[in-house]
Amino acid sequence: MKKGLFITFEGNDGSGKSTISNMLYESLKKAGYPVILTREPGGDRIAEAIRNLILDPNNTDMDARCEALLYAASRRQHLISKVVPAIEAGKIVLCDRFIDSSLAYQGVGRAIGFDAVYQINQFAIDEHMPDRTLFLKLSPEEGLKRIQDRSFKDRLDQESQAFHDRVAEGYQQVLRQFPKRIHIIDASQSIEQVFQDCYEEIMALVKEHENGNS
Repeated sequence: MKKGLFITFEGNDGSGKSTISNMLYESLKKAGYPVILTREPGGDRIAEAIRNLILDPNNTDMDARCEALLYAASRRQHLISKVVPAIEAGKIVLCDRFIDSSLAYQGVGRAIGFDAVYQINQFAIDEHMPDRTLFLKLSPEEGLKRIQDRSFKDRLDQESQAFHDRVAEGYQQVLRQFPKRIHIIDASQSIEQVFQDCYEEIMALVKEHENGNS
């Protein structure tokens, strides 16, 4: 491949993004593909420092617009320092969350406005949108049930059911906005089936990309 692929994973808290993206990373690596796994917020030293600030449970008084700007700042740093160089080197980049999370969580969940958050992030990402996004669809109620056993709950984990319901509505708006880029995966299935559905989608994209560059 001349250039790599940028594949992101989205979904409500508890939908299994981290688990599935890790499984896919291990499978692609074992198959010999040049692949990296990263996450947002975070992914490099500076972006991880911003992540810690955003998700610290003690920062409950953080202003919603400040939160949105911090996410965009972390995204910019991560994109330029890690994602873009990997794509330019021909690697497959698997990323746990990207711009769609901000649109759903801050744009709709925090009621800042979908378009306002989109504009902030357009400045941050400079046209670097994912090639494909796998949206792990799960009801917010089921997602919250799944995270109840987490030993550490970050600031967003501790938000109300109403907030997570708004986030789910935000993702529906994201799905309507980007229907060609986003592929929906039923995350209520067994983890094995969710992995298989995601793997098949990624391999189809990889083969298409390879043929296009041949």
